[in-house]
Amino acid sequence: MACLLIAIISLLYASVGQAGGTAFLSLMAFFGMSSTEMRPTALGLNIVIAAYSTWLFNRNKVVDWTILRPLLFSSVPASLAGGLIALDDHMYKTLTGLVLLLASAVMIMQRGRAADRVRETPLMAIVSIGAALGLVSGLTGVGGGVFLAPTLITLNWASPKHAVALSPPFILANSTVGFVGALFSGQFPSPDLVLYAIFALAGAVAGTIVSLNCLNPAGIRFILVAVMLVAGIQLVLA
Repeated sequence: MACLLIAIISLLYASVGQAGGTAFLSLMAFFGMSSTEMRPTALGLNIVIAAYSTWLFNRNKVVDWTILRPLLFSSVPASLAGGLIALDDHMYKTLTGLVLLLASAVMIMQRGRAADRVRETPLMAIVSIGAALGLVSGLTGVGGGVFLAPTLITLNWASPKHAVALSPPFILANSTVGFVGALFSGQFPSPDLVLYAIFALAGAVAGTIVSLNCLNPAGIRFILVAVMLVAGIQLVLA
């Protein structure tokens, strides 16, 4: 059941350019996985899905490296620092629950309107945003893409198309260093990570093939938001 749900989550998230770290954490919370396994497992799944999506977007030359470079410059070391920090069970669940609730709020407010990039990206501002998202990614196991795309679109720093293409490489880089940091902090993923990764990759491939015309984006967002809200509240009150 867990493998099937992981594949479905991966398919839905990949169809909108995300890796699914928030939903994976929600799923693991529902299944009662220990906090020491939740973070590295979510990061590991992020790596698999984001690696495929990054390859796909890079092959089609739609990644805007002008914006991505300063984001990675600050987010990667911040994610590594976050990964090296092992929070106690209560603090981790509370922080992760709050992140899930914030992610759900971001998705609720996201309108998904198509707009061209109208502003230049202020260097200090984008570096600061990258550092904040990287730290959250390493600490909790959330890849950061669910916050990155809405932020760039809201601030008119990137069009929706470019924002979606920026998310996978951002998630890949930060999840990789966060995963390494988690290992060094003494946290290890679920023994079933390889099996989960196979189903996650299958879902990601399917998600890039299935046209958004075949899926109702509003319906997808509603389901994902509902899952994150329930899991976030569950973790905060645990």
